[in-house]
Amino acid sequence: MLVTGFVLSGCTGSPVVGTSEPAPSPTSSGPPPARSFVLTAGGDVLIHPALTEQAVADGGAAGRDFLPLFSGIEEALKADLSLCHLEVPLGTKEGPFFGYPAFLAPPEVAKGLVDVGYDSCSTASNHTLDRGVAAITTTLDAMDAVGLKHTGSFRTQEESTAPLILDAGGVKVAQLSFTYGFNGIPLPQPWRANQINAAKILADARAARAAGAEVVVLSVQWGNEYQHEATADQKALARQLLADPALDLIIGTHVHVVQPFEKIGSKWVAYGLGNEVARHAEPRGVTEEGVIARFKFEQGPSGWSVVEASYTPTLVELGPPIRLVDLTRVPATERRTQAVNRTEGIVFSMGADDQGLTRRKP
Repeated sequence: MLVTGFVLSGCTGSPVVGTSEPAPSPTSSGPPPARSFVLTAGGDVLIHPALTEQAVADGGAAGRDFLPLFSGIEEALKADLSLCHLEVPLGTKEGPFFGYPAFLAPPEVAKGLVDVGYDSCSTASNHTLDRGVAAITTTLDAMDAVGLKHTGSFRTQEESTAPLILDAGGVKVAQLSFTYGFNGIPLPQPWRANQINAAKILADARAARAAGAEVVVLSVQWGNEYQHEATADQKALARQLLADPALDLIIGTHVHVVQPFEKIGSKWVAYGLGNEVARHAEPRGVTEEGVIARFKFEQGPSGWSVVEASYTPTLVELGPPIRLVDLTRVPATERRTQAVNRTEGIVFSMGADDQGLTRRKP
């Protein structure tokens, strides 16, 4: 805290001969710096059985350990607030665990996400109901046990109405989470998980602001699987939502490949961040590529806005061992260079480079 007009004086206990000039008062160097924070976000955390087997091998006698799988992105995630998308439900330590088409992953996944630097995960996905409502409870219990915040699926109706407001360096940021559907499984109660509805998204964003949020971020599952191009529906929904002052940023997931970024007016949408981690039975190359989005928000006279936008390209290397790598921090190989170049072409394909988006350097 800057205190002005404060003068220190001393006393010798003896008469003082002569005089001295008083100490000058400190002068202000200008207005205080603008409030700001940095947010990072990753793509689909899709835990196939091979990733659980890798965690078993990495943990050894100590038990399953997912951190070595994730640890390559630790530096890229460093921010005031980091958001993930947990695509699959989590079970109990005893298992059993399942892969596609009806997933159930070990609870230690949550600890790996926290340990690498994530603060909160969206949990509304097409796999939320894969193992029924009991798996919603075990998922959220596992996240609570390690301090990983969550929104998108809920244990109680009361829980579903409470906005998730997170601390980002002293700024209150709300995260919303919605998905397009649940693979044909009907919701037993409409509040159990959030399904895309523009009116409800905006109502929830306004409720978050009323509860104190200064910035509101939407994590949304949408688009056509394995398709790099954003669909007409994605683009229309993004424009509708970002036209409303209640919402500040959209982070897209679900399609398992990277999709473009776009600035709509003064706001950003990342249509699809690709897979963060996955080990599909038939890897496609593009399903192992992803990006970590990074946005710096700053408060100005008219409110909060993104003043810097960038991305970090990532790659799941299938090993052995299976590892997620930050492609800006590892030596180039033919495969890594291919991933960097392809990702850049996709991310910039709707003009994001001209709108200020950059590829992050280490």
